Amino acid sequence: QVQLVESGGGLVQPGGSLRLSCAASGSIFSINRMGWYRQVPGKERELVATITSGSRLNYADSVKGRFTISRDNAKNTVYLQMNSLKPEDTAVYYCNAFILATTTLRPYDYWGQGTQVTVSS
Repeated sequence: QVQLVESGGGLVQPGGSLRLSCAASGSIFSINRMGWYRQVPGKERELVATITSGSRLNYADSVKGRFTISRDNAKNTVYLQMNSLKPEDTAVYYCNAFILATTTLRPYDYWGQGTQVTVSS
């Protein structure tokens, strides 16, 4: 079994910062892409940022220059540093990872349970 556990969400004022963490655990053979997505009620889940095992980065235009994604391969953990937060960044943030488990023949997408980020004064 593979699990993704997120932490770091919360309430922050506009202009503030938060750091999200997501640790993958379980029967992991290798992790390719890791990333963060977000969703607000009534809208589709959208990409925030991704990072490959080779450290190739991809950001949504709305967060470029404000958010930074990084990963610690030794800890199977991905981070999202969010600066200059805006009210429109309010959403549930989900961790995603494309993982080859030791118990499967091909990699699958795994998702965390989500963590709420609220930007409000």
